[in-house]
Amino acid sequence: MSNKEKLEMYWKENLKVIFFLLVVWFVVSYLFGILMADALDSIKIAGFKLGFWFANQGSEVIFVILIYIYVVWMNAIDKKYDVHEE
Repeated sequence: MSNKEKLEMYWKENLKVIFFLLVVWFVVSYLFGILMADALDSIKIAGFKLGFWFANQGSEVIFVILIYIYVVWMNAIDKKYDVHEE
């Protein structure tokens, strides 16, 4: 396998990771935080309505978790394609 093919495979896998994480972020921030907020308000966690939590804090918390997942996932992909930092 040539270096160009290897880098193309690396880039495709990178795009898959980014797409997946963006879909999760969209679902949490837009669907749960805006469109489904009223339906989620029937569920309470620690006295707070779940729709309110997603709209106010959930999106940010999930975003930070997604950043961590991205870093771990991309480090594994970097090592797989031998483009990682020493």
